[in-house]
Amino acid sequence: MLDEKVNIDINEFLKTLNFKTNIIYFIKWGIFSVIIGVVVGFAGASFGHAISFATDFWQSHRYTLYLLPIFGLIISALYHFIHADNPRGTNWVIDSISSGETIPLKMAPTIYISSFLTHLGAGSAGREGAALQIGGSLGNFIGRKLKLGQTSFSDKADINIAIMCGMASCFSALFGTPISASIFSMEIFSVGVMYHAALIPCLLSSYIAVYVAKLMNTPVEKFIIQRAPDWNFRLVGFMILLAALTAIVAILFSVAMHESANIYKKVFKNPYIRIVVAAVLFIILTILSGSRDYNGGGFWLIERSMSGNVRYEAFLMKILFTAVAMGGGFKGGEIVPTFVIGATFGGAFAKFFGLPYELCTACGMIACFVGVTNCPIASIFMGLEFCGSLGINYYAIVVGVSFVLSGYYGLYSSQKFAYSKTEARYVGSDAVSIRKKRQNS
Repeated sequence: MLDEKVNIDINEFLKTLNFKTNIIYFIKWGIFSVIIGVVVGFAGASFGHAISFATDFWQSHRYTLYLLPIFGLIISALYHFIHADNPRGTNWVIDSISSGETIPLKMAPTIYISSFLTHLGAGSAGREGAALQIGGSLGNFIGRKLKLGQTSFSDKADINIAIMCGMASCFSALFGTPISASIFSMEIFSVGVMYHAALIPCLLSSYIAVYVAKLMNTPVEKFIIQRAPDWNFRLVGFMILLAALTAIVAILFSVAMHESANIYKKVFKNPYIRIVVAAVLFIILTILSGSRDYNGGGFWLIERSMSGNVRYEAFLMKILFTAVAMGGGFKGGEIVPTFVIGATFGGAFAKFFGLPYELCTACGMIACFVGVTNCPIASIFMGLEFCGSLGINYYAIVVGVSFVLSGYYGLYSSQKFAYSKTEARYVGSDAVSIRKKRQNS
């Protein structure tokens, strides 16, 4: 009787493990993740080389700045050709997860070319926003070609995992940060809820993409802290203050990006006129500043911040230059400018208070990143992979403080907030609706 009871219990236990489903999941996503990682990794690596070429070219051929109006007209024509005169950028990818909207494949080459032209003309933009769009578009295409959601062994929601894998792969191919890219792609859609079923697929495809990028000698920028001070309460207090102030900077940047786009669209209805005006304004700003520091992505400003060679107004200038260019229709990413803005603010903070430049620059970057993306877990891992592990205790502090104090702002208007940032309750709304509700209460 005892043996029989034990056998029954074991059988019941094995049923609860549901090995068949788990094995199918591992085999299915083991294959699909490798395919997505290789394809998107190659696309991301080639995109990285293209952006590096464009950056090197404008830095040695300064006249390309004055070609920005022509590049702008080409960009507008490309988007008109794919019937997207008012493109939603990364918001399109985010919407595809919540609404099931299909991301067209033509989005990938369009953002690829448009971002290249923006960088070739020295426009202030990054590359990872474009990477998210390229990766999301390719992930969606590959998923549909593999019949995800259309077969007996595939769920309809599997296409969402394919999109996340594509985003994570392209992001990690450019930055060499597979863990943070994977978590970011899972975390960005709904604050407070993560799609854990996508964890293994995203990680595997990201590591494959990083390997492909390394094989192609894709340039990767990292800013590793070489020295970090011992833990002490005085420095913790300064990091809390830095994070609180950086949260305000993150809000300023988010508002500037949204409002500049709205103003351009309100004043200039025609997208061709709009982008030419943006190009002319950008050229004038560059001439008036007397510097090319705020053109392009601006990674060199992070290097200067870490060595203490930073101007106090640098973060404001980068906000202005980026809002003028991207608000008017130029393409690229917002995250590299976010890093630069946070880094230069952190460097200025260190300069003012006599604190370690490397630590404050890194913490400023991470605090600004979480402030505009609302992805705290990904932000901590971004600090580890992008700046090294020496400052991990401080990364966690600045991420927590900036995440809460930045409120319901962010770069992506389609991002949903499942749970409140300050209360243990479900809110299930977008940022704009939450802010309006708070203003009216």
